[in-house]
Amino acid sequence: MSVWSTLSDSSFLEMLDTVLSKCDASYCCCGCCAALRPRYKRLVDNIFPVNPEDGLVRSNMDKLTFYSMSSPEKLDRIGEYLAQRVSRDIYRHRNPMVIIAMEAMDQLLLACHAQSLNLFVESFLKTVQKLLETTEPALQILASQSFVKFANIEEDTPSYHRRYDFFVSKFASLCHSNHPEVDVLNSLRLAGLRGIQGVVRKTVSDDLVENIWEPVHMDKIIPSLLYNMQHASGHPEEQTDSENGARNIDPSSLAENCLRELVGRASFGNIRSVIKPVFKHLDLHELWVPNDFAIYTFRVIMYSIQVQYSYAVVENLMMHLDTSSRSRAKVRTSMANVLAKIISIAAGESVGPSVLEIVNSLLKHLKQSIMSAIPVDDAEAVADEKQFQESLISALAEFAYHLPDYQKIEIMMFIIGRTPVAGEFDPENVQAETLLQHMLLKCLLKVSYKYQSTNFSTSLPLTFLDPLLRTSLGQDAYVRVLVQEILHCLLDRHENRLKLKKPCIDICGLNLVFDKCSRADSLFYKNHGSRILVNLSESLDLTNVTRENIEAIYCTAALVCVELATDEMLVDILRWALAVQDVALTNTMLHPTNRISLHVVSLSIFNLASHTMNVATLIEYSAQVVAARTAKAPLLLRFNEGSAEEFPQDGIPPECLLDFNTIADCMKEAGKDIMGMIPLQGPFNANQRYSWADSSLHQPSSFTDLSNLNLDGSESNTSSPGVSRRYAEEEVTFEALKKVLAEPAESRREAEYEKRQVICEKFRNTPFQQLVASSAKNDVLNDTLNQILTRISIMPCGQPELTAVQPNNQSMPLYGNNFPDLFVY
Repeated sequence: MSVWSTLSDSSFLEMLDTVLSKCDASYCCCGCCAALRPRYKRLVDNIFPVNPEDGLVRSNMDKLTFYSMSSPEKLDRIGEYLAQRVSRDIYRHRNPMVIIAMEAMDQLLLACHAQSLNLFVESFLKTVQKLLETTEPALQILASQSFVKFANIEEDTPSYHRRYDFFVSKFASLCHSNHPEVDVLNSLRLAGLRGIQGVVRKTVSDDLVENIWEPVHMDKIIPSLLYNMQHASGHPEEQTDSENGARNIDPSSLAENCLRELVGRASFGNIRSVIKPVFKHLDLHELWVPNDFAIYTFRVIMYSIQVQYSYAVVENLMMHLDTSSRSRAKVRTSMANVLAKIISIAAGESVGPSVLEIVNSLLKHLKQSIMSAIPVDDAEAVADEKQFQESLISALAEFAYHLPDYQKIEIMMFIIGRTPVAGEFDPENVQAETLLQHMLLKCLLKVSYKYQSTNFSTSLPLTFLDPLLRTSLGQDAYVRVLVQEILHCLLDRHENRLKLKKPCIDICGLNLVFDKCSRADSLFYKNHGSRILVNLSESLDLTNVTRENIEAIYCTAALVCVELATDEMLVDILRWALAVQDVALTNTMLHPTNRISLHVVSLSIFNLASHTMNVATLIEYSAQVVAARTAKAPLLLRFNEGSAEEFPQDGIPPECLLDFNTIADCMKEAGKDIMGMIPLQGPFNANQRYSWADSSLHQPSSFTDLSNLNLDGSESNTSSPGVSRRYAEEEVTFEALKKVLAEPAESRREAEYEKRQVICEKFRNTPFQQLVASSAKNDVLNDTLNQILTRISIMPCGQPELTAVQPNNQSMPLYGNNFPDLFVY
């Protein structure tokens, strides 16, 4: 039996296929072998030229393409056969043949769009992987170019089993290439960046394929992009490849474009996966100090991310700042500076709780920095920590600047609620609590700078105004200045605060801008204006008042005068000017320089109110006082220029001071209501100085409401037990009522004023004993007290008997002295 007869059919076919596979070249000597090969192999073999330098045989490539499109079921075999040839040519270092094979695979990939393309893709990716595994830069660049072409193809059906782990790792390694030749190095890095861009495009668009957002992939992709961006030399420049004429940008520009595309495709749930590797790269490479690259990177991220997710980047940066609380102060300062640069971009999309969350986080870092124990002798550490605190304040200000006004008010109310009050400081951390108060008020001032006030009822709600005014009466002079500056920003609507920063007599030269007071602003003044002025007066009367305090208080009062120009305000501001003058005259605890400054403030605010309300008589009187001071007391016209030696010890000439009676006559001549000014008439003394202020603290109405008070003492005794109300003894007849109806209102007002004048003169000039004697008749109060004291009997528990002291003509007891009704409270 022969050898051929012993072989089965299957064995024969395997042997034949082996022989044919050993002879697969088109130039093989065995022509009979080529004729026995499958058609797809013959078509593939025919695309390779005899001389590799001739390149791909175009005519045969067209035949292969037509065959692939006609018989798509053969694509997988064609791809597998091409992969075999490429592997063999790589092993034999026949690079030209490898290039021809990859060109053929690229054309087939672009030409064929069938469901069976997935099988061809598997062979294609294996071939690309083989090229990337080589050490030759030309083949690696070729593999990257082929992969990019594949990534741009939209497949009809996804491949669930396809993985790109190897490609991510290999392309990332190409991005970090350190080839000695600069041109080759740039080409390899560009190849890696384009490969990463291709992987992202291929995977991010389809949720069914491999999740590229996993940390294992992002930890390779993001550092590769940042590494190339980090080595950018100035602005990206375009370069021209002389071989193919294609225009290629440098690696840094391409890396930035890749990062923009990657961040732009990220959903809300994937932002953390992108941002976390950025923090890690900046930490490991110590790129926070200096922070130029960090600012550049986060600006790229903020301008590339979807707008509605931009605040998530800020939140992640705040979280990283939390984890870096033990880092050096310079590192945290750089992070805060980065936050200040990008926080304004996210502010426009921050709504609802996210606004207060960001503010709360910034304030928390500020408090931690202040409360941290830093050795005082370490000047550098203290300076770095202070710089970090200033950076946080700047970040908060930038964030608030891009928010709408109603959110700025919420932020200011939130900050004032977190500000410690002087009386509530921790005894063990008084210095830290004081510094925290300063910093939080600085934050509040920064936010108020960005606020544009339109309606005072909205700008200064009661829940915000109350704690602000309470803080302005603290013992810390610097805190009081900060509070006044905050009020300046909220009260100034016409950019007048710089013009009114210092007291000035020449009001016409200031070129102030103001509008007519609206109804809403008038209502605000009626509710809160008097309280603000009372607060300013109390601040001036503090012993540690400084020049800065006086300037700030004057500016606040001047802004109230300009922005809330009403008749009610005019009366109140004139009384306030007289009260300031009274403080300067009577408070000897103040420094002489400050007392002189208060005289200048009093005249300046009086002159400003006269010109604001355009009252000719007051303007004329103001000019007379200025002329008198110029002639007899020029020191009272120069703010903060006097000294203790120059202060007039023998008193100030009366014509150099504001006189109440003259002011009242001017107001009366101008037809203004002066009833609200009654309580201030008479000599100025410490007990009477704020008689108008005490009543206004308990009622929201204006000072002019004091005109409704009855000063004849008829209602004062109703507050005492057992004392009945005493009414005026006037006969009410038809003629009296007719006279009241027919009499003009002005006449009645003058009569009431004269009556009040008589009463005030009586109690101001009449001796006390004479007042007591005139009020002793029918004194029900003293009689009742005597009856109560005489009825006291023996107390329980064996205590001695208490007997009332009988009136004695020689020694009058204390309770026996009869007080007038007006003096009983």
